[in-house]
Amino acid sequence: MSSEKRRIRNDVIMIGSIVALIVLGVRLFSDRRYTLVSMMIAFLACFFFYLTYEKKEGSIRRMVMIAVMTTITVISRLIFGVVPGFKPMSAIIILTGIFMGPECGFLVGSLSALTSNIFFGQGPWTPFQMLTWGIIGFLSGLPGMRKVLRNRIPLIIWGMLMGMLYSGIMDIWTVLDLTGVWSWKRYLMALSTAVPYIIAYMSSNVVFLMIGLKPLGEKLNRVQTKHGIF
Repeated sequence: MSSEKRRIRNDVIMIGSIVALIVLGVRLFSDRRYTLVSMMIAFLACFFFYLTYEKKEGSIRRMVMIAVMTTITVISRLIFGVVPGFKPMSAIIILTGIFMGPECGFLVGSLSALTSNIFFGQGPWTPFQMLTWGIIGFLSGLPGMRKVLRNRIPLIIWGMLMGMLYSGIMDIWTVLDLTGVWSWKRYLMALSTAVPYIIAYMSSNVVFLMIGLKPLGEKLNRVQTKHGIF
């Protein structure tokens, strides 16, 4: 099996395993073991990242960059913590995926959710946030997207779509938290009541993507040019 096919296989297994873990937490544990589920998600993300890159040079530099991006993401959420829905976190995760690749995007997204919730509060929503922000980083780093999203117009559209995606996935948790069972009617109601937040997610993504694209992109490009680690 080629390295690219093995990488795709690992990514599919990782995301599938994390979704299964969340379902297990909701159905069997009734969200009472969310801390255990969150830690297992973090372990799986790190484990499959290691499988993908274990044979490549620059692993230490790559892990340092992931730690740096996670720290920046967490701090950005803390700074804008008093502003509901309007935060740079998703934008930084998107840029991480674009310039560092899908696995790095997923890892930074999921670890940032877990780490920042130490300050904002852990709960049964944490695994969903880890999955959601991880998926946002992962999708932004897919090979077909990385080149396109370095242009402002496609990036603006993508930022808006990711704002809707974040609310769409998190409202799944909203429905399950309220009733314990899935209901499309309640899900659509949750989406309709979340419109102001969706607008805030979309707006913040666009604003912070436009602010961060050049300075953050240039720095990550410089690291890539010098060390070739992404």
